[in-house]
Amino acid sequence: MKKTLIPSIILTTVLFVLLGGIYPLVLWGIAQVAPNAGEGFIVESNKGKQYTNIGQSFTTEAYFWSRPSAVDYNAAGSGASNKAATNAAYLAEVEQRIVDFSRLNPTVQKEEIPVDLVTASGSGLDPHISVQAARVQIARVAVHRGIEASRLEQLVTAQTQHPLLGVFGPETVNVLALNMALDALQ
Repeated sequence: MKKTLIPSIILTTVLFVLLGGIYPLVLWGIAQVAPNAGEGFIVESNKGKQYTNIGQSFTTEAYFWSRPSAVDYNAAGSGASNKAATNAAYLAEVEQRIVDFSRLNPTVQKEEIPVDLVTASGSGLDPHISVQAARVQIARVAVHRGIEASRLEQLVTAQTQHPLLGVFGPETVNVLALNMALDALQ
């Protein structure tokens, strides 16, 4: 027993110091040299303080909508629904989102609805949508804002974030930044 107990205690102590102390300090140090010192990207708007790197809920027809959130955009507890893609309740939820989107965006065919507008991200807090997800909403926003669709197309293009180093990841649009730019148009 002495043969296994002492190495187990030593290993536990070493891992505790390494993973409970040194590793968090290294990550904290890296965050201090990151933009905003790891505090998140805060913007002030007429709605108060908001974070551009955390998904926001936009539900009115005059705004571009974010991805659905499995955690109701609560940054204190991120997470996915944990339902399988074959789960009947999950499929019904996605189908209802498609119906709701189609009802308020009658010019968009069901096949044209990007998956990111009807499914939540893995964290439930993704602040980005695909460029296509922004574009399919232009007609609705144009009608409710009284802005020409071509101006909104230019706005989406201006707000498009390109892949890191041109290759890592897809083109995306930050919904909060897009909606803030939309408010600035008027």
